[in-house]
Amino acid sequence: MKAFDFSLPDQNGEFHKLSDYHGQFVVLYFYPKDDTPGCTVEACSFRDNQEKFSKNGIVILGVSKDTVVSHKKFAQKHNLRFTIFSDVEKKVIKEYKAWGVKKFLGRTYDGILRKTYLIDRDGNIVKVYDKVNPLTHAEEILKDKEDINKMPV
Repeated sequence: MKAFDFSLPDQNGEFHKLSDYHGQFVVLYFYPKDDTPGCTVEACSFRDNQEKFSKNGIVILGVSKDTVVSHKKFAQKHNLRFTIFSDVEKKVIKEYKAWGVKKFLGRTYDGILRKTYLIDRDGNIVKVYDKVNPLTHAEEILKDKEDINKMPV
């Protein structure tokens, strides 16, 4: 299935399209909120494994509904060197089915689901991660990419 193309501003206010990354594998990950415990663990895990992702030809792109200003502070505070998109209108978040019902402390509400897509060089979704553990997610993706590399063409 083809990944939905979009154009959103990054943490520096510069617009990118998903199609700008054609020819590379892309980790497109959706997360609830900048600088919250789980989201920080996940982002820092991607940061700490960024060299491995680069060696595997994978670009990391994060998306949340936080503002460009919030993203910039988050990226600077945690030395994140990958693109984080701001989707304040939640159009891309909803297109990728990363918006839905959540439960926390017995309360039910709508919010961003922690969800990731692995997209191949041709813009096809090769794997969807609906159940994400922020602590192990980066390593899980790297292992899956290794398995994809072993598949016959």
